[in-house]
Amino acid sequence: MGIFGSKDKQDDDAQEVASREDAKEHDDGSWGNRVALGVVARMVGYGINGVGPLDPVAEVVERARAKHTDPEKVIDEICSDHVRLAAGGGFVTGVGGIVTMPVALPANVVGFYVLAGRMVAGLMTVRGYDVDDPATRTAISLTLVGADPNEILRKAGVPGGKMAQIALDRVPNAARAVISKGVGFRLVSQMGARFLGRLGRAVPLAGGVIGAGLDGYLMGRLADHARAEFPQRDEVPELTQA
Repeated sequence: MGIFGSKDKQDDDAQEVASREDAKEHDDGSWGNRVALGVVARMVGYGINGVGPLDPVAEVVERARAKHTDPEKVIDEICSDHVRLAAGGGFVTGVGGIVTMPVALPANVVGFYVLAGRMVAGLMTVRGYDVDDPATRTAISLTLVGADPNEILRKAGVPGGKMAQIALDRVPNAARAVISKGVGFRLVSQMGARFLGRLGRAVPLAGGVIGAGLDGYLMGRLADHARAEFPQRDEVPELTQA
């Protein structure tokens, strides 16, 4: 797919620098920490700005709005399109079996998270969030770890269930730094687990069907999670610390 041929490399690089600066206070200087932060910043940046054959999120939202006037219908369109794209990517990865898997699988694993980031960014754009804001991008990245980010939030000192507060920059910078670091390591770990798990499904065609079903299902779960976590921007209550 040529997924690393970014059309907005300067923007992606700027966001990666911003992410690292945001986490600088809590950065232990390790190679693993820098890699984790860089991977997450680039995946979210690619999802928002577009990369290779993937259009930027602004164009995705514009196309969906051309079909629907109801914001929730726009979100339905965006989420269903990305579920189908994820399923298609999972099928292509597995259909060739062990012959094509060494090349296709890494691209599929990274591509899944790029697609997920674009889907969440699209939903948040419709609901009034600024996806160019570093705080919003931190919130998008946190969504990608799945439906149970509470451990990361707890370590950052943020009450559970307050992901929209992160997107609105109502969480201290130090807390966002801890979140960025935790998300980085969690996502890199998940990517490794997905890679190893999919290696076991190397049977042609059957592997494609399984991959399509799994990736489509996981993208659908992420969509449901994002819908619940990010209400309309003007409906997010003020954060009250315990």
